[in-house]
Amino acid sequence: KKSAINLAKNPVAHGRSKHIETKYHFLRDQVGKGKIRLKHCKTDLQITDIMTKSLRADRFRELRRLLNVVCL
Repeated sequence: KKSAINLAKNPVAHGRSKHIETKYHFLRDQVGKGKIRLKHCKTDLQITDIMTKSLRADRFRELRRLLNVVCL
């Protein structure tokens, strides 16, 4: 989600994330140092949705194909 990118880019303590210890903000540090750049990816391009969402059968098959997973 875009909120994850905002959290990584913005070094202030957010209400919902202030429980996360600073030593775990590796991604935020890397963004701050300019070593990585984050980019939003629309959900229809998210191959990982197959692992995290309930999908229609056709979408599941398409993502499975993109991952090169085959039925035996």
